[in-house]
Amino acid sequence: MVTLRVAAAVLVLVYFGAAANAAAQTPGQQVQETIQRVTAIVGSSAGGDSERRDAVKRLLSPRFDWNEMARQSLGKHWPSAPAKQDEFIVTFTAFVGNAYIGQIGAYKDEKIIYVGERRDNNRAQVDTKVVPAKGDPLSVNYKLHEVNGEWKIYDVVIEDISLVHNYRSQFNRVLSKSSLDELLRRLREKDSKDRG
Repeated sequence: MVTLRVAAAVLVLVYFGAAANAAAQTPGQQVQETIQRVTAIVGSSAGGDSERRDAVKRLLSPRFDWNEMARQSLGKHWPSAPAKQDEFIVTFTAFVGNAYIGQIGAYKDEKIIYVGERRDNNRAQVDTKVVPAKGDPLSVNYKLHEVNGEWKIYDVVIEDISLVHNYRSQFNRVLSKSSLDELLRRLREKDSKDRG
């Protein structure tokens, strides 16, 4: 099972990066640069958790294709909810982002190793390993696609567990018994609890 701490660690990696340079970089270069910046920021004693969370929020949007993540996470229910799609994207983005931003300081002792990248036209996968101070290394693979000349992440796969597929399974369970409005309510409620 993917823990919140591990998921936070790998998602935070991609929050910090120079979006302006992303179009000129390969997906692997983009992830490597991000890892270096995150390592420097998290290892620094400058600023507090609140300031780092604010920086993450400012930089989160250009790193991910939230529309695609939300669409894939809703899966077969996406086409049947055109009037709620924008609302779902906003709610999903806040839910996922805030769940992990709160854990930003929890992984200071991990090392991130770039393993390699594979590209197929406008899709790519960048493979890394998270090596904790104690315990076994974890494989973390970023799935990206090119959007308007920039590489954006649409899924993160941790030890062969896709975050998008994991959310899709959870959402399917809710939607098999209730409505999209109920799913939105639950996501907002969970997000509110996570933010304290």
